[in-house]
Amino acid sequence: MSHEGIRFISKEEQEKVEREEKRASALTKAALTPAKVRVLKTEGTGMEIDWEDGHHSQWHFAWLRNACPCATCVEERKMQGREPGVPKPQPKQLLQMYEAPARPASAHAVGRYAIQFNWQDGHSSGIYSWDFLRRNCQCAECKAAR
Repeated sequence: MSHEGIRFISKEEQEKVEREEKRASALTKAALTPAKVRVLKTEGTGMEIDWEDGHHSQWHFAWLRNACPCATCVEERKMQGREPGVPKPQPKQLLQMYEAPARPASAHAVGRYAIQFNWQDGHSSGIYSWDFLRRNCQCAECKAAR
């Protein structure tokens, strides 16, 4: 009998999961349905969503790239103890190398539930669901609630 896939979690992790589940049930359909989505690719700034419940959210492209919800990126963040949107720690270098700012080459809708970016660095496997984006809204009000 194999026990692969079974993971034991601490009491703190369980409490965090329970808080997330409680918060998850608090959002209405209108809170998770975008009324208008704007990807500001030409400006190079980020994405904005006006939600049906009247809330407005915006994210910088750097945050979105660092919050990629694909399995590989999520696993890497978990191993490093980073939250979505927190950049990877950079190794100390004598001379800092220039790194182009995160920017999508393109973006497209995934059904009626998400958006997907094809990043200029070649990464494109993350599907950003409306649920994920609303739960990770970067406005001061939402950050304080988390």
